[in-house]
Amino acid sequence: MADATAIIVNLTAQSWTLHRSYGTFTVRGCADAPVRQAGVPHSAGAPVAAQNTNGPRTMPRMHDAPYALTRVSARIAVMDLGDKRTLEVPITAAEVARDLCREINADGGDDSYFGVFVAAGEKPTDDELAESRERLAAFYRRLVAAADREWERSHSYLFINDVERRAALYLGVEKEWFYQPRETVECPGCGEKIKPGFAVCKNCGAILDRAKAAALGLIPPAAPIGPAATATSGAPPTSGTPTTNREAHRPVTAAGPVRG
Repeated sequence: MADATAIIVNLTAQSWTLHRSYGTFTVRGCADAPVRQAGVPHSAGAPVAAQNTNGPRTMPRMHDAPYALTRVSARIAVMDLGDKRTLEVPITAAEVARDLCREINADGGDDSYFGVFVAAGEKPTDDELAESRERLAAFYRRLVAAADREWERSHSYLFINDVERRAALYLGVEKEWFYQPRETVECPGCGEKIKPGFAVCKNCGAILDRAKAAALGLIPPAAPIGPAATATSGAPPTSGTPTTNREAHRPVTAAGPVRG
C-alpha cells in the first residue's frame, strides 16, 4: 500500500462521520451487513474504487463482500502558535486511518469494538478479517449479556439501546427485548392500532376482510349474486291458478265477516 493512502475496513452496516481538526471523514458501512453464522465462512470480494467529492474516497464493497472499504489520504494539520503564527504539521494516511478507527471503536466505552480497523494492504487479509470478526462478536456478546440483565431487572424497552439491538441482530439471536417496530393500521370500527391482514378486529369484532373471515368459518358465506338468484329472491310463488284473497270479498257484519 502506498504511503499516501490507507484503507479502513468496516465490518458492519453502521456508517460513521467524524470531524477532526484536519478534516471531516465518513467511514462507510456495508449496504447489507450479513448476520453472523457460526462455522460459515464469509466471502471476500474485491471492492471497486469510487470517488467521493465530499470527503475521502470510498470503495463500496462488491455484492458478495462482507465489508466496506474507505480510502483516506495524508493531510496537513495547521497548529496555531499564537501571535498570528501557524505551523503546518503533516499527518500520514496511516496516522489518519488509525486515529479514525480509534475514535470509532472507543465510542462504546471501555473495551468496546465496532469492527473498524486499518488494513495492512489494499484489501484485508483473511487473518485480519477473522481476528476482527472475533473481536466484534465478543464485544457484541457482552452487550447482549448486559441487555439480558437489564431486561430481567426492568422489563422495559426504554433501557435497551440501539447498539444492543444491533448486537442481537448481528449475532442472530432472538431476544424478548429485541423489539422491532411493525406496521399497523387503524381499525375502522374502534380506531385501535392493529396488524394488517387480519380478518376480524380482536378488540371490537369488526369484519375487516369478509372473504378471509368466511374462508375461516368466522361468518357464513355470502349468498351467490346472479340472474338466477335475482329471479327467485323477493318474487311471489307462481302456479297454474292465480291466487285470490277470499277474505277480502266476504261480507262484513257487526259480528264480523260472514263465514261461508
